Amino acid sequence: MTEVGTTTLRHNPLNAVTASVERVTYADGRTAVRKELRRPSDTSGPWAASTDPRHWNYWRREVEVYRDDELREQLADAGLILPAAEVDERPDGAVLLMDDIAGTPGTHFSLAEHAALARACGRWQARPASERPWTSTGFLRDYSTTRDVPWHLMTDDSAWQQPLIRATWPAELREAWTGLLVHRDALLDLVATLPRARCHLDFWVSNVIQRPTGELALFDWSFLGDGALGEDIGNYIPDAVFDLFWPAERMPELAETCIANYLDGLHEASWRGDPDQVRLAVMASGVKYAWLLPGLLGRASDTTHNAYHRQVDSRYLFHQRGQALLFVADWCAEALSRARR
Repeated sequence: MTEVGTTTLRHNPLNAVTASVERVTYADGRTAVRKELRRPSDTSGPWAASTDPRHWNYWRREVEVYRDDELREQLADAGLILPAAEVDERPDGAVLLMDDIAGTPGTHFSLAEHAALARACGRWQARPASERPWTSTGFLRDYSTTRDVPWHLMTDDSAWQQPLIRATWPAELREAWTGLLVHRDALLDLVATLPRARCHLDFWVSNVIQRPTGELALFDWSFLGDGALGEDIGNYIPDAVFDLFWPAERMPELAETCIANYLDGLHEASWRGDPDQVRLAVMASGVKYAWLLPGLLGRASDTTHNAYHRQVDSRYLFHQRGQALLFVADWCAEALSRARR
């Protein structure tokens, strides 16, 4: 079929697996989304691709996901869509040609739409998943501890005295984040002991679209694998705020709505576990973002700042992220406190 145009779609350009993501327009007016995956050529750096099927950044994982009919059926039963895709494997990688799903992107969701997604996620993850040799293991620890991070800035008074930081971050954030870092291993250990599920592991607003008929399509399955029951929700809530798709002032409302609906979805699918352990996973999985605050300290004096590849007002961005970081730090502290009871 003749192509008449392409448009590059937003994606993480640092990830060595992804060569490109673009919308393709054909001569008859139809469109599709084309994602090109690269076979690893360099195994260095925090976003390096891997040939290990259990690694969080295994380069072929999405090839396997889109060919997995059982996963597709399980998602559909829960009200979730895995877009149809053609897979073209090549010597240097693979190309996915996926349905171009029309609807409301998660970046524009109302509270009710966030709730619907969390509920559907609960219905999906309540059911046991068949073993697959290509799903990731140890994602939370491996991903969060391999970032390139200026940790020394946490104890650098001059970094904390930067005008943008002083003007926008809560006074108690430094102490709260220091506490999170002190207990980082304990938080990672806690999440690893909690009930398990097959998780998306990149579950956030930019990876979902709701069709007008209500079904929710999920994208970017690069990290799919073992996680704690609730870990995806623990990723979804902070990410929405960090990239300015939900106001920090309403973060507690989003959190309680998503957690309550996720638990309702679990129960709808006949799950009968301990909801307190799910809440623990949601809160403690905030340790994933341990690297984020030092990274922001390192960029606070830049002349411009971006949120998910778009330039935004620096004061607003740092204010929103400062509030969200304090929320995450408090979550992690509360998780440790509950786990000790």
